[in-house]
Amino acid sequence: MPGFCQLVTGVYLFAALTLFQSLKDPVLYTAALAFCAYGIHWFALGWNRYQRNDVRPTGLMAVAFVVISVLGAFVFYSAGAWPVGILFTGLTGVYVSEFLASFGIGARAATDDSPGLNPGERLLGLFHLLTGIWLMYLTFATTLNISLHYSLPGG
Repeated sequence: MPGFCQLVTGVYLFAALTLFQSLKDPVLYTAALAFCAYGIHWFALGWNRYQRNDVRPTGLMAVAFVVISVLGAFVFYSAGAWPVGILFTGLTGVYVSEFLASFGIGARAATDDSPGLNPGERLLGLFHLLTGIWLMYLTFATTLNISLHYSLPGG
């Protein structure tokens, strides 16, 4: 469902920017690109988990999503939309650590005395947690700013 919602949002933004020209802010092209790409990525992740496929291709896909995330951070920071820039910075961390975790870079094998350790997985969990918390804050701030006329930063 997350992939579907993101893909629909991306297509909606692209249509509003190009076909209907009801949105004029060119920064929204970056949002449309990101929503579409991340939405399709969610579909791919779900399919691979459902099929119990090898996770290493996810590590290779992470390279492209690092590029998209860095691009998004650059565009949104440049446009003065620092809250969204922070979100894309977090996504960059997610995809860099996804690459490390998928290929076991820096991992230690399990022995009889200790369990295996994959620092990429721990780093991935940290970035998921921090980025998820920031995303939830942005969701609350935007909702309260629009519906109750609050003036929370980032909303």
